[in-house]
Amino acid sequence: MGRFSGWIVGALLLLLTFFVAEPYVARLMYSATTPRAVAPATGVSDSEQRTIDLFRRTAPSVVHVFAEPPRSRLRAPMGGEDGSQGQTGTGFVWDEAGHIVTNNHVVAGASAFRVRLGGGEVVSATLVGRAAAYDLAVLRIGRVSSPPPPIAIGASADLQVGQTVYAIGNPFGLDQTLTTGVISALQRRLPTDDGRELSDVIQTDAAINPGNSGGPLLDSSGRLIGVNTAIYSPSGASAGIGFAIPVDAVNRVVPELVRTGRVPTPGIGIIVGNEAVAARLGIDGLVVMRTVQGSPAERAGLRGIDPATGELGDIIVSANGKPVRRLADLAAVLAEAGVGKSVRLGVLRDERRIELTLDVTDLREP
Repeated sequence: MGRFSGWIVGALLLLLTFFVAEPYVARLMYSATTPRAVAPATGVSDSEQRTIDLFRRTAPSVVHVFAEPPRSRLRAPMGGEDGSQGQTGTGFVWDEAGHIVTNNHVVAGASAFRVRLGGGEVVSATLVGRAAAYDLAVLRIGRVSSPPPPIAIGASADLQVGQTVYAIGNPFGLDQTLTTGVISALQRRLPTDDGRELSDVIQTDAAINPGNSGGPLLDSSGRLIGVNTAIYSPSGASAGIGFAIPVDAVNRVVPELVRTGRVPTPGIGIIVGNEAVAARLGIDGLVVMRTVQGSPAERAGLRGIDPATGELGDIIVSANGKPVRRLADLAAVLAEAGVGKSVRLGVLRDERRIELTLDVTDLREP
């Protein structure tokens, strides 16, 4: 019995020795003290290759925009590339003349501009025009050693929720960053700098962060389908909810900025009532408060609220056959019609529906 117990104790000691020594033996025998052999690649998938090709085609058209506020005694001219002394964002090449499209809020209030091209060359730029109502702006760069190609243009009308999208930009100053996602929603509304609303805005979960503003949102063909403009996030970083101006609006506004430096603001010359108050009163439409003197609305006979009695006047309920429930609905129809054209309004007056035809005018004309 004593000999058997000794064998057991010996075996346990041997096992304990192996247990304690095993890491040291393994480290001695298996440590990779020379460069390891490279494992053969299996290649990228077809979908990965399409994304790679898309980036290679499109990235040269995407630029980094630096906008410097007016000089002051406390600020050195042209701040650092990290944006610590100025505004930075993204832009893309619109045409072979060197026009660059970006967001209005990237360049607003600035007096000098630089653009860093995809190849690293930094060139000065001049402001061609801004459209605050669409959060768009156009810069023009001077002569460069190797002009970048214009970006390919797509369309907004055939977009679908769920389709893959790609964003290229400079988040937090990190050049040429690609993120991917899907279209999360369509026809969103987004407030702009001048108190209006953009309609038909694209919502995406592709990561969009500060610095992506003004960059392109692309479809799987590498075509521009939107301009990244904003994120919804309490922290200021991407939370999976980003917004892009639809390319159909971009393709309408940018040529106007290139041609004249400004974009007309289509209108008919009315002041409307508070939409929230109208909704609480059960009014489904735009309440006309008053018309502007000499405006198309006044000439067409639109009636505002009676200042003596407070009695409601006209309520606009449709425009060119489309329902109007908010000012943004009417603004979208007017923008689609364009300055110099006419628009048909469906109006409730004294509980009867009538139709009026009005000319669309430029509200920003002096």
